Amino acid sequence: MRWDRFFEDLEDQLDSEWEAERAALDTEAERLRLARLSLFERLTALTGSTDGDIVVDLLGGSAVTGRPMATGPDWVALDDGAPRGALLVPLAAVIAFGPSHADLLRSARGGTPGRLRERMTLGFILRDLARRRVPVTIHSVDGREYGGTVDRAASDHLDLALHDRGAPRRADLVSGHRIVPFAAIAGIRLESPVALA
Repeated sequence: MRWDRFFEDLEDQLDSEWEAERAALDTEAERLRLARLSLFERLTALTGSTDGDIVVDLLGGSAVTGRPMATGPDWVALDDGAPRGALLVPLAAVIAFGPSHADLLRSARGGTPGRLRERMTLGFILRDLARRRVPVTIHSVDGREYGGTVDRAASDHLDLALHDRGAPRRADLVSGHRIVPFAAIAGIRLESPVALA
């Protein structure tokens, strides 16, 4: 009888050690998974699935609130309830995101962006807006606003034809031009509803 009890104790110890080792391995695997998780993957997980609006703190001290509706490797588009179009925010202008706790945990699982979405950089989106002649208002990190149409977008800057909001981009209505570095952009308001994906 004593020997049976002895072997049961050994068996229980072995089971406990095995469970502790498995828990340690699971914890380490989760740490490694999180270490490889990118902000792009987290934002992809939030796109179209948030419990509510998220707060986006921007360079210069301003903040915007909205639901992520599309995302790329270096930008996020928010539906902030504006009657016009979405607000396109370069990630370089973001200080922090403020999701709900449930959304924070959901984003930690990560999303799987499509291969095309991985190549849809800010420049790619801006070149598409230029091609479609979508009027925009550019908000700079220092609080300035420039209204007009993107004429062309390069790798790190864009050319903007300035004209009144709501006016078409016609040569006789253009009041000037600006070359705007992407690093100076806090947000780009699309002045008409446009699908970004």
